Amino acid sequence: MAEYSILIGGKAGEGINTAGLSIAGLFSRLGYRIYMYFDYPSLIRGGHNFAIIRAADRAIGAHRTPVDVLLAFDRNSIENHRERIHDGTTVIHDASRAAGSEGYGLPLSTILKEEEAPPITGNSAMLGALARVAGIGEDILEDVLRSSVPEKHLPANLRVARRGYDAVEGVFTVEPVDAPALPVLTGNEAAGLGLVHGGLESYVAYPMTPTSNLLHYLAGHAEDLAIKVIHPENEISVILMALGLAYAGERAAVGTSGGGFCLMTEGLSLAGMAEIPVTIVMGQRPGPSTGIPTYTSQTDLHFVLSAGQGEFPRFVVAPGDLEEAYTWSATALMLSWKYQIPSIILTDKTLAEGAYSFDIEALTPHPDLEPVLRDGAGEYRRYAPTESGVSPLAFPGREGAVVKTNSYAHDEAGFTTEDPVVVRELQDKLLRKGESLAAELAAYPTVKTYGARGAGMTVICWGSEKWACIEAAENLGARVVQPLVLSPFPVHAWNETMIGAGDVACVENNATGQLARLLREQGFDPGRSVLKYDGRPFAVDELEARLGEVFA
Repeated sequence: MAEYSILIGGKAGEGINTAGLSIAGLFSRLGYRIYMYFDYPSLIRGGHNFAIIRAADRAIGAHRTPVDVLLAFDRNSIENHRERIHDGTTVIHDASRAAGSEGYGLPLSTILKEEEAPPITGNSAMLGALARVAGIGEDILEDVLRSSVPEKHLPANLRVARRGYDAVEGVFTVEPVDAPALPVLTGNEAAGLGLVHGGLESYVAYPMTPTSNLLHYLAGHAEDLAIKVIHPENEISVILMALGLAYAGERAAVGTSGGGFCLMTEGLSLAGMAEIPVTIVMGQRPGPSTGIPTYTSQTDLHFVLSAGQGEFPRFVVAPGDLEEAYTWSATALMLSWKYQIPSIILTDKTLAEGAYSFDIEALTPHPDLEPVLRDGAGEYRRYAPTESGVSPLAFPGREGAVVKTNSYAHDEAGFTTEDPVVVRELQDKLLRKGESLAAELAAYPTVKTYGARGAGMTVICWGSEKWACIEAAENLGARVVQPLVLSPFPVHAWNETMIGAGDVACVENNATGQLARLLREQGFDPGRSVLKYDGRPFAVDELEARLGEVFA
């Protein structure tokens, strides 16, 4: 596999993420598939930010520890990444802030002064220097800048980029790949587009890392996507507003992280009792409490599986890349409306804020689904019993339908009751919806596999660790099994998939093995846990070493 890894580092406020995406664009123009990991502290300015951009001639979704080029705006960006520098690494640094460092020193302050350019354009100088070092032509460099820089700022960025290009020499040559250039999207963007495909009409959110950018993205494109985007004062208002919109017949979704989801749990229970559809994008980050809010984890699985009081069905899916985020976000919203249940799209910072090449033509879409609507005949009963547990929907303001909904146990018409027979029938109705949902999901790819069944070694993973596991397992000759749907758990599909699994390891970004626990609860052996819980995802080489110890 032909591949390159680039690290760019500096302080918060210096546009490291934007610069990383520009680097991704540079390699994408040459046909490479991209993955970008962005690491930053919860500071507005200062601290150390860095992005690792990996480009390869086939699909990837994880980073490696060594880098081929290190672009450093300060000395910390070199010293903090000594373990990534090897004999073949080219270092390019800002000579005014990292004087005496190895590699090429760019006189950024001189360049910016002479070109009368603002400090942020220093990123373009670094991009130009990278293009020259990697043997990428100025025409491609200019094309990337024209597509990413606003018109009024373009002349200065082009001048500065050319100065950076001329300040260094070629070291290696990135040969073009015979493949189309693909757009580079984040997991948040793919999930947002998936929700729109699923029929989203209103998105409601209070900004909370790592789903904040989903709010910003949908708000920035609301007119083009023909949706409403609403930012209430807190997460309690978010969930209640979404439930109000759904009650009125509008497909709504919300976004949050663990702390915000805590505040939403009473509203989640209301959705369960009142049978109001709502879709929640839940981006995990380390806790408890605020934890380290700009880093990653897979620590909220059992929280979302059991959140809310009482017993009611819910749909929980954990996509592992852009294609799954797009496809399953659409399906989650549609299933929520078909079965009148809450659905939860469980992501994490690695997926939500990571950037990947997105090939929409390679998607295998799931079927479009429609809710069961009232046919207009007879007296309307909001909670009429059915074999599937799903009652036909009607919305307030429609002629001939009184739609009574509240948080209490209720009869078929929605009137509060404490009658034991009616209460039992209501609970049975809720559970039948879950059974109907599970039966329908048997036709979906709820469990995915990679590698040969007879490998004798199996790596289990979920969510964003998918691609690190695929690459590490491939190098070890192992097979990967990834459950996508976590509630209702696909027991039959899992049982069939794990026949002849051999030695098993379960890879997770948490300290207690939450997927392993779920598998045990379902009667399956998850094997040995391979855990990382420092707020960072596994690098491919790091995970390969850990799995090598397990399978030795």
